Parts: sequence; structure tokens; C-alpha cells
Amino acid sequence: MSVEDEITREVAGAKGRYVIRRDGGEAELTYSIASPVLIIADHTEVPDSFRGTGAGLALVQRLVADARAEGVKIFPLCPFVNATRKRHPEWADVFV
Repeated sequence: MSVEDEITREVAGAKGRYVIRRDGGEAELTYSIASPVLIIADHTEVPDSFRGTGAGLALVQRLVADARAEGVKIFPLCPFVNATRKRHPEWADVFV
């Protein structure tokens, strides 16, 4: 199973998160729903036990894929998401 296959999306009201659970740990990317067409990527947390697995990148990739599929733009408040988007100019269409 790849890291991408392990990602779960959870939404509760105006908050959401992508999470990977493994061996009692969680890596997550949280976001806020600002409007029907804008989400704010708030925070990414990857525990040391996940380092080197590509978990952080996989979370951002899933965020981007879902935003494209749903016609939503992403405001990258989270420093990790912002840094990652700068390394992927092909994602420019979903970031504001």
C-alpha cells in the first residue's frame, strides 16, 4: 500500500483535514473552508516516525488533487504547503 492510499479526508463544519495513520501515529494537513470556492491550508504536522516516507508531500498532493476536482482554490497559509507549492509550478492553477 502506498502512502497516497492511506490518506483519509475528514470534514466537520468549516474545518477539514487529511490524515495518514500508521503504527499509532498521525500525519495531518488541516484546512479551513473559507467559502465554497476557497480553502485555507492551515497546518501540516508529520511526526518523526513518518520522516522520509513522503507523507507530507502526499498530503499536499491529495489536497491539490481534491481542489482541482472540486473547483476550489487554496490559500497556502501553512509554511510547508507554501514551500511545497513553490517547488511545483504545475500546481499554480489551484493556489491563490
